[in-house]
Amino acid sequence: MDHLALVTGFITYNSAIFLMIGIALISFIVQGRFRSKFRQYSEMGLLSGLSGAEVAERMLRDHGISDVKVISVEGQLTDHYNPADKTVNLSPDVYHGRSVAAAAVAAHECGHAVQHAKAYSWLTLRSSMVPVINIASTITQWILTIGVMLLFFSHNATVLAIGVIALAVVTSFSFVTLPVEFDASKRALAWLNNNYTVMQTRDEHEQAKDALWWAAMTYVVAALGALATLVYYASMLLGRRD
Repeated sequence: MDHLALVTGFITYNSAIFLMIGIALISFIVQGRFRSKFRQYSEMGLLSGLSGAEVAERMLRDHGISDVKVISVEGQLTDHYNPADKTVNLSPDVYHGRSVAAAAVAAHECGHAVQHAKAYSWLTLRSSMVPVINIASTITQWILTIGVMLLFFSHNATVLAIGVIALAVVTSFSFVTLPVEFDASKRALAWLNNNYTVMQTRDEHEQAKDALWWAAMTYVVAALGALATLVYYASMLLGRRD
């Protein structure tokens, strides 16, 4: 390795570390802001008095979807749509809640059900990636750990290279998730805006939009964090190979 390559590798490696630290800090701030917004809007009751479950059922019905069930699942912020069994899963606070936050989250999850019904391409792609991601995300950290040890102790980069490839696949999933989440929120807000029996004032709609925007930002920083981690390991691999 010549001196220029050594210096370049060192700068790239350290830049990746600073990038990871910076994104971790941003993620901490965004997560805190999202939770704060969710608590704030959870205390703002809907004038319509509808629960999250009722909002979800109305949105599904308005989109002609009759084969999706709305159910309650344990936990906090555990809300999700499961395309495998066609269920909109709402946490107790959302399922029973009669607040702006509950309505926004319920409508967002139904946005995924609408995507599924309309064969939205990004959702289809993400769903097709899930089996591979489940395996890759389970073994990637172990491969990377072993790969780093082998790289430093025996200068064998093969295992680390495999780990970087697996991490790249996991990272790509994070970015494929972004258009899926943004589109679900867009569909939810469009429906809420056209249904004054659900959200009866402009303030309620703006609050729902704000809550969903911060929720979307958590996915953005998660994707950036995954990318920073990929850059970190890739720079380690390329720097040691030079």
